[in-house]
Amino acid sequence: MSVINIQEKFKLFSDLWSPKKVGELNGQQILLAKLKGEFVFHKHEFEDELFMVIKGTLEIELRDKTITLKEGEFYIVPKGVEHKPIAKEEVHIVLFEPLSIKHTGNVVANITVETYENI
Repeated sequence: MSVINIQEKFKLFSDLWSPKKVGELNGQQILLAKLKGEFVFHKHEFEDELFMVIKGTLEIELRDKTITLKEGEFYIVPKGVEHKPIAKEEVHIVLFEPLSIKHTGNVVANITVETYENI
């Protein structure tokens, strides 16, 4: 294992809504992603999902409310809860998720990623 510099890793890619794997621990994966625009409403039946904002402001729309995350903040979407991330401007995030999680959960869309690239 070596030291991971998150800011340096973000410089290695520019594609949006396509998480990149930077590490694994205890059955969890650490992903980096750049977001802009709206994702799709989806849910993960068996996995919680942590969104941590590194740069920008992220909205996570739930069916009954919207969560707003600023730089340095995180939110855990509980398993089974429908959610839709929205980034009005480019946002950089870290995701902590179980290895078993599917990118778009119970939905298959044109933005669905089957396998995360390691960077």
